[in-house]
Amino acid sequence: MAVSRRRLTAAVVAAVAAAALTAGCDAVNKALDCVQTADSIADSVTDLQQAVENAANDPTQADVSLNAIEKNLDKIGDKTGNADVNKAVDDLDKAVANVRTAIRNGDRTPDVGPVTDAAGELTKVCTR
Repeated sequence: MAVSRRRLTAAVVAAVAAAALTAGCDAVNKALDCVQTADSIADSVTDLQQAVENAANDPTQADVSLNAIEKNLDKIGDKTGNADVNKAVDDLDKAVANVRTAIRNGDRTPDVGPVTDAAGELTKVCTR
């Protein structure tokens, strides 16, 4: 289940508008940072899916994608005090760790479904 750009863009607009109506600029900036980082993670998840599909050609690309996801997770974790966002970040971090472990254990085609699902959930909580 890939996160579509059109849905994400619409969600960004809605999240920023809602935050602007209910909170100050700081909250709007945090919401926008969360959504932008979630968008970067969605890109990395797409890259991960492609890397797993092409693992026979270049097994290092999955590791590159996993590193990018983890880097973006660190950014979100540092910028929010929202419990739902933090839980979604933790869930995605665990899913990434499971894929990384599977790859280390020799699985050339690990199940990235939980990563995709967790990234989708992160996008949802960032746009609430």
